Amino acid sequence: MAINNPYATYQNNSVNTSTPGELTLMLYNGCLKFIQQAKKAMDQGNIEEKNTATQKAQAIVSELMVTLDMSVPVSENMMVLYDFVNNRLIEGNIKNDITLYDEAADIITEFRDTWKQVIQINRTKQYANTDEI
Repeated sequence: MAINNPYATYQNNSVNTSTPGELTLMLYNGCLKFIQQAKKAMDQGNIEEKNTATQKAQAIVSELMVTLDMSVPVSENMMVLYDFVNNRLIEGNIKNDITLYDEAADIITEFRDTWKQVIQINRTKQYANTDEI
């Protein structure tokens, strides 16, 4: 199938050739995309689509929780925030409350933006080290 669809091929290749840090960034972006889809579906009164998008966002948050390295001290704080995000998504879905989705999106956006900065710093260091060789 991917051979006939260049976009699917590109997506598959980008996932297969990405670093763990880039994959985490993709998860954050995917979560934000599904939160936006859930909010849009809620506005349109499409409960089934809202629920599906919310569940996809929750699945990503669950994946982020499972992959946390709990030996790193900051992971406990991140776990609490991921759990809060997951609860906001559940409550937002049940109560049809966009502000709860916004709270979840705000936290995920902060994580994503910070993660993006870490990737950029690491790339800068990596390229600085290769110049010395």
